Amino acid sequence: MEPLTSPIEAVETATAHRAVTADALVVAAWTDHHEEIFAFLVRTTRDPEVAEDLLGEAFLRLTCEARAGRAPDNVRAWLYRVGANLAVSRGRRVTTALRGLVRVGSTSAPPVTTSTPETSYLARESRAALLGVLADLDPGARAALLLAAEGFSGAEIAAAIGRSESATRTLLCRTRLRVRGRLESPEAAR
Repeated sequence: MEPLTSPIEAVETATAHRAVTADALVVAAWTDHHEEIFAFLVRTTRDPEVAEDLLGEAFLRLTCEARAGRAPDNVRAWLYRVGANLAVSRGRRVTTALRGLVRVGSTSAPPVTTSTPETSYLARESRAALLGVLADLDPGARAALLLAAEGFSGAEIAAAIGRSESATRTLLCRTRLRVRGRLESPEAAR
């Protein structure tokens, strides 16, 4: 006669079985699809190193989904979709970062200028105006804006501030407009 198992042991056994099954699914997906997904990502990003990172992220997400019991029905199509979404998200972050660099006046080569008292004063004045505008923002909006400036994704920001992704995008858009308007207004220039 077999000994009775406790509910905890039954859950642990089922979880261990699911992990083994999930890992087998991911290994099979890697064997069957990693080369074509990698080639797709290289064509999409035009950078093999970036494509490699995105491929790893896509398979990491597949592992998480499979271990959570949410393995996709069509793994190949799912990997293509996740890879494409990751490439688009990366492209948006890079574009946003480049736009920010252009606004700041940065170029590919660091400027070789000496700091004059006037430029130092103007930089301090601009920074003080920005800090003043940030201080007046709602804490959630300020946190979202600062996280976005650090390169966090919309999903990560949404999770950090406890909002949905769409609400976070709306909040970021409105906050950026508000900050830009306040910095460009004549009162902020004083």
